[in-house]
Amino acid sequence: MKLPHWPRRVFAQLLLSQTVVTVGVTAVTAGLFLAPVSSELDHDAMQRALSIAQATATDETIARAADARDVVTAQRNAEQIRLATGASFVVVTDLDGIRLSHTDPGRIGHRVSTDPEPALAGRSVTAIQEGTLGRTARGKVPLRMSDGRIVGEVSVGISDDSIRRRLLKMLTGILLCAGAGLAAGTVATLALARRLKRRTHNIALADISALLVEREAMLHGIREGMLALDDRGRIRLANDEAVRLLGLPGDCTGRPIAEVLPPGRLTDVLTGRITGADLPAVRDDRVLVVNRMATAAELGGRPVGGAVVTLRDRTELESLVRELDTTRSLTEALRAQDHEHANRMHTLLGLLELGRHEQAVAFISEQSGSHAVVAARIAEQVQDPHVAALLAGKTAVAGERGVRLALAPAAHLPDAVVDARALVTVLGNLVDNAVDALTPSGGGRVEVSLAASGSTLLLQVADSGPGVPEELREQVFEEGWTSKDAPAHRPRGLGLAMVRRLVERTGGRIVLDAGPMGGARFTVELPEALLTDRLVEA
Repeated sequence: MKLPHWPRRVFAQLLLSQTVVTVGVTAVTAGLFLAPVSSELDHDAMQRALSIAQATATDETIARAADARDVVTAQRNAEQIRLATGASFVVVTDLDGIRLSHTDPGRIGHRVSTDPEPALAGRSVTAIQEGTLGRTARGKVPLRMSDGRIVGEVSVGISDDSIRRRLLKMLTGILLCAGAGLAAGTVATLALARRLKRRTHNIALADISALLVEREAMLHGIREGMLALDDRGRIRLANDEAVRLLGLPGDCTGRPIAEVLPPGRLTDVLTGRITGADLPAVRDDRVLVVNRMATAAELGGRPVGGAVVTLRDRTELESLVRELDTTRSLTEALRAQDHEHANRMHTLLGLLELGRHEQAVAFISEQSGSHAVVAARIAEQVQDPHVAALLAGKTAVAGERGVRLALAPAAHLPDAVVDARALVTVLGNLVDNAVDALTPSGGGRVEVSLAASGSTLLLQVADSGPGVPEELREQVFEEGWTSKDAPAHRPRGLGLAMVRRLVERTGGRIVLDAGPMGGARFTVELPEALLTDRLVEA
């Protein structure tokens, strides 16, 4: 016999599955409701047993009978109370826990089956226990004389059967309520299934699954970041690369862009406040190229807007371009030095041909020692090798461009830098900007100052250029802002923005003002940038 196939259409599958779920939830809900009801009935039975036991213990006749071990009086009075209250048993014991009354007279004179010590010690006890009459809800209280002396205990039990009978009486009403809930859930499921049938055009579930799998594979497989935004700027979808590039939290879906990203150029580009193609932006230490395209869709018969944003990571490319620029500058410097070296060699040859040997020796010593002296002075003041190498290279490049780059006389940097790479990035960008500001006019001076204050590093780069007007001193740190013509191979206006992000990410600050040489001065404070233990050793 052929087994029936699971329906393929979304409408049928939803109707069937939701019906099963509704039945299951109704059954579980009824069960969860019955569990505390059963517990409450047990509690009520124990409290009832305790109340009967307390009332019995106030009978002085029973107390005197327990004190005198008068079985006849104790049995007669206990049975009268049992019959009047409907309890399963009312047992009176003496101080040794020996029964003086019981529904089964044959058990009188024997010790009770459960521990009487708590009640004989003066405490009232309630519990569900197994005894000679089966499982019962019990209440036990001490039996006292009028002078307060304990002479025994009173134990009253309510049969488990009576508790179950009360539960069965409530079960009919519970099942009726569950049935009504089941009927309402089934009707709601049918209405939802019909609506979904119209919205999905009654396509097969396998087709929807295939479309979703293909979309997920495509979105998360591409190496570009992709964001889908609704008309309110909330994130509808973000692939893995977008989450990585933007540093989005795991619960970013459904939240506005302005809530998951700090204010700035990147947020303005993503939300559409800044428009254009291939817009550069900075996120932490990453350089991104952003493109935003508005979309339109129909939801519930009404048009809604939104946007799709693509993100490309240009960080490595930007680093390569900077290295290329540095290499080009070094190449130009080497070419200039080659011409200068040829001129020196011609001078040296002329001195030798003229027989001026002493002047030739002096000329060689002077020329060979000048560069060594500069490098030695930098190494003496800057003990970190990475920063020293950067300054030595920048000094040579600046010199070939007609700019004098020098360290301040009191500058000093110990070999205790925590993150030399970040410091090189900050210092390199500031020096490049200062040299670029002086190059058009030709000549000029750039001075670099480094100082340690505990674990805090203070850095200053000042130049003798035209400076920056006061009204533009905050604007220069904005992404995309520049006063220079952008080269064809890369956008400008990202260096200072990246520097500020790096500085602020470490809890530091950067300030631009007028320097003592008349040009711009950048002051950077980097807390916790130096290792204090190495400072002590130094």
